[in-house]
Amino acid sequence: MTAAENVCYTLINVPMDSEPPSEISLKNDLEKGDVKLKTEALKKVIIMILNGEKLPGLLMTIIRFVLPLQDHTIKKLLLVFWEIVPKTTPDGRLLQEMILVCDAYRKDLQHPNEFIRGSTLRFLCKLKEAELLEPLMPAIRACLEHRHSYVRRNAVLAIYTIYRNFEHLIPDAPELIHDFLVNEKDASCKRNAFMMLIHADQDRALDYLSTCIDQVQTFGDILQLVIVELIYKVCHANPSERARFIRCIYNLLQSSSPAVKYEAAGTLVTLSSAPTAIKAAAQCYIDLIIKESDNNVKLIVLDRLIELKEHPSHERVLQDLVMDILRVLSTPDLEVRKKTLQLALDLVSSRNVEELVIVLKKEVIKTNNVTEHEDTDKYRQLLVRTLHSCSVRFPDMAANVIPVLMEFLSDNNEAAAADVLEFVREAIQRFDNLRPLIVEKMLEVFHAIKSVKIYRGALWILGEYCSTKEDIQSVMTEVRRSLGEIPIVESEIKKEAGELKTEEEVSVGPAQKLVTEMGTYATQSALSSSRPAKKEEDRPPLRGFLLDGDFFVAASLATTLTKIALRYVSLVQEKKKQNSFNAEAMLLMATILHLGKSSLPKKPITDDDVDRISLCLKVLSECSPLMNDIFNKECRQSLSHMLSAKLEEEKLSQKKESEKRNVTIQPDDPISFMQLTAKNEMSSKEDQFQLSLLAAMGNTQRKEAADPLASKLNKVTQLTGFSDPVYAEAYVHVNQYDIVLDVLVVNQTSDTLQNCTLELATLGDLKLVEKPSPLTLAPHDFANIKANVKVASTENGIIFGNVVYDVSGAASDRNCVVLSDIHIDIMDYIQPASCTDAEFRQMWAEFEWENKVTVNTNIIDLNEYLQHILKSTNMKCLTPEKALSGYCGFMAANLYARSIFGEDALANVSIEKPIHLGPEAPVTGHIRIRAKSQGMALSLGDKINLSQKKTSL
Repeated sequence: MTAAENVCYTLINVPMDSEPPSEISLKNDLEKGDVKLKTEALKKVIIMILNGEKLPGLLMTIIRFVLPLQDHTIKKLLLVFWEIVPKTTPDGRLLQEMILVCDAYRKDLQHPNEFIRGSTLRFLCKLKEAELLEPLMPAIRACLEHRHSYVRRNAVLAIYTIYRNFEHLIPDAPELIHDFLVNEKDASCKRNAFMMLIHADQDRALDYLSTCIDQVQTFGDILQLVIVELIYKVCHANPSERARFIRCIYNLLQSSSPAVKYEAAGTLVTLSSAPTAIKAAAQCYIDLIIKESDNNVKLIVLDRLIELKEHPSHERVLQDLVMDILRVLSTPDLEVRKKTLQLALDLVSSRNVEELVIVLKKEVIKTNNVTEHEDTDKYRQLLVRTLHSCSVRFPDMAANVIPVLMEFLSDNNEAAAADVLEFVREAIQRFDNLRPLIVEKMLEVFHAIKSVKIYRGALWILGEYCSTKEDIQSVMTEVRRSLGEIPIVESEIKKEAGELKTEEEVSVGPAQKLVTEMGTYATQSALSSSRPAKKEEDRPPLRGFLLDGDFFVAASLATTLTKIALRYVSLVQEKKKQNSFNAEAMLLMATILHLGKSSLPKKPITDDDVDRISLCLKVLSECSPLMNDIFNKECRQSLSHMLSAKLEEEKLSQKKESEKRNVTIQPDDPISFMQLTAKNEMSSKEDQFQLSLLAAMGNTQRKEAADPLASKLNKVTQLTGFSDPVYAEAYVHVNQYDIVLDVLVVNQTSDTLQNCTLELATLGDLKLVEKPSPLTLAPHDFANIKANVKVASTENGIIFGNVVYDVSGAASDRNCVVLSDIHIDIMDYIQPASCTDAEFRQMWAEFEWENKVTVNTNIIDLNEYLQHILKSTNMKCLTPEKALSGYCGFMAANLYARSIFGEDALANVSIEKPIHLGPEAPVTGHIRIRAKSQGMALSLGDKINLSQKKTSL
């Protein structure tokens, strides 16, 4: 086992800038110094030994002059020193001096001070030399009966580690500890003793648990946690024991400790799939989320609930708990609320949808009364989207939801209002019976809408779905009210010129007394006429938008007026009324055109908008049947097509999800009978404790390992040449936020290489955690060196360095072999993600770093190139499949991904096939990448550049 793989107990931070002291000065301080000087000298010795220095001359000095001291700090430092100092000669025999040290340990184990006894016992857990431990066994046993719990609990740990490593030193340890456990009262001592029995003699642990199974609820939480672990392991290994212990787990769900409740719920789910067990565990998880204040805990427990939902048979049980899950919405954290709403939406059914909608409506109303907070708007958006999804899935609910939501069309937050508008548009198209209600509500809130984008959408809906004479008249009234006095240009010029006398005010200034040249007094007063500036807020909304130069809304209004005028003509038979309505609509369009051409608006009208309004005027003047069809039928059909395509896409994604979750069993699959299964065959149920330990250590067994391309060999980087004196190669293992480099170093010479050190440095957002310790390599020997690197953000990092060594017997300087660079792949941190078009556009506008990559590839098919880019960058294509299908010689698609650090990466692919160059011509075009940080944009661009060309296998 190499030094790097040894279990590390003590980590000491070393200041690198100080000069290492000489051995003579240290010896002097340790012999003649006072306690303070000896303490400092001992610290320096420990740091030097940790850095690989050999100081054999100081061992006897420390035994003679430092070991007899009774100072607690020195005693504590000595324990660290004895842990790291080499205790054997090069041939593996114990040093003679260690016998003296052993005697000192024995005295410390009988010391009256419980701290010294306890810390010495802790230290003995770290000793790996049986010869040193053998004389101490009677003293260790005696410590089990000490009056202080600190000594007793460390004595149990010492006995456990000695029994595990050298069973012959204390063969009766399980029996001894069992007797100790029966009589012990202290919770921490009982916990350590019980844990030892679990691992050393499980039957004795079970015997003890059987005697006190009814008192488990009265135990301390640390002991309860160990009991949960034991029950899990026993039932996992021997399922017939479940009935005996499942009651105990149920009781532990009521524990006062959150940790015990969490573990008990997790164990209960793995041991039983009965609905009552799942319900009890889920209820326990929900209570934990509500009661725990830490958001990280809430998110972890929510993930466990989501995992439960993934199981088809558990989903039904969770559906009954939807209302309890919604209690979590009282948490102010947006991420927790987001996950909770998603979970509730996945679990909603016709039985509980009504209650869900009532709760969500209350939450929406609550957000209106809360003082504005940046997350309040986002939360309101989440609620609106959830209600939208509920209404689409359960159309009966739409009538209850729409009136509440439509109040938010006049909201200051445009994003939330846009979501409401999208929902209303879908509802009015899908549910014919709700159209009168929606139109009525829309006319009520129309005047209060503050955002021009929402105004345009509302105009379109009113123009498209007003079908009665009264509604059409109401829309015209609202539009007139929103435009104000017409003609607009004349009334605005009058206001500017100040012709409206009512607004003028005359005021007399205060009189001042002045002295004239002749010495007499004169009084002067000022008469001023002021006209207060017409506040912009006083303008009707539509007039305000037009005067600000936003004429796109005018083009939208012209279309709406044309639609309602054409519909009015078909509804009303009287020619006079028809002409009157058409004339009014045309007058409004003409006055807007006049305003656009004048100098009054901040920005003049664009040619596109002029064309649109002119077209609408022409349509109204001619009233041809073809135009009537286009305006009143084709528009609605295109919306209908879009909504059905969207629905189809959603159904397809849901189908894929459910196919993933459904466990399909083939007719010829073998049936597994638990009673007939051998213990080693129970592979389907993995040990959760073992899995969580492996996950924490970064050794999770990935399913892709079966694929030879995804094996370890794929991630091995050669660092030196085959002819170098030292050959090195590294396996780069990426585990979320840190990278483990497992470097194989081979001595290819016939000399012994001493102090062979791997020196590493990093470039980018990488940080080396610890310095690898030096090794001695025999001729043609090899060793593995591990190094940890922390990662702070998503960008391409480089690790570079060299291997430095001395040749034994040579008088020359140190030899150095430079290693080739290790490039850390950005793809290990990027995961595909999805977002809405509106969010994509918003991020695209906000992100300041853009990297434009020119397409340079040998791929000749557009779709194939897009798939190749998606595969090599881990991004997700947001453009729907239907929009990309077909062939027209060019393609545009939006891609999105998120890093594990929460950074967003956007890309827009614009590619075309140059037909004039022949069918074999490669794809050309650009990929634009945008990200918040420069590193992310550049790294992703580099990755695309490197992987653009398709390699022929």
